[in-house]
This record gives sequence, structure tokens and C-alpha cells, in this order.
Amino acid sequence: QVQLVESGGGLVQAGGSLRLSCAASRSILSFNFMGWYRQAPGKQRELVAIITTGGTTNYLDSVKGRFTISRDNAKNTVYLQMNSLKPEDTAVYYCHGKPPDYWGQGTQVTVSS
Repeated sequence: QVQLVESGGGLVQAGGSLRLSCAASRSILSFNFMGWYRQAPGKQRELVAIITTGGTTNYLDSVKGRFTISRDNAKNTVYLQMNSLKPEDTAVYYCHGKPPDYWGQGTQVTVSS
């Protein structure tokens, strides 16, 4: 069973930055896609950013220019650098690997105004 373990969440003021990490228990090259999702209270889980094995990235419109997804294949880790954070970015952030569908346990990000 593959494990994805997120870290790096926390409480930050609006305008601040956080970097989330997702460490995988096996080579992330085995995943065609790795991504970050988030779920705010009372809302559906949404895709924030995705990166392919080849390094192609895609972002939710509301985070473009502020968030950057990257990967370190040697460390089996995917990162999400989040800058210029806004209160509306507050959510539990989940790491995801596909195929098939592996999820981390989530890490809370809270942005205060």
C-alpha cells in the first residue's frame, strides 16, 4: 500500500506564504499525475494544482500566479509553494497520486485576515 504523507500546513496571515510537502512511500515516477486538492468546510473538494511525470503543470484559476507545484523525483516528494495567501485559501489540503487513486491524510491551512 502506497502512503502519501503531507506536511507544512499551519496558520498564516493574509499575504503570507507556506510550502506544503507530500512524501510518497514509493517512487513518484510511478504516478502519471500528482496533485494537490483542497476542501473547505461545506464545500466540495477541488483540484488546486497538478503535475505530470513530464513536468507539465496546471492550476486552478484562482491560484494561478500565486501557487507553484513542483516535484523532486529523487526525494519522492511533491511540493506546493503558496504565496500571497488569502483567507479564501483556507482549507484542508490533500495530496493525490494517480493511477490508481492514492490520497494523503490532509494538512490544514488557515489564512487569517
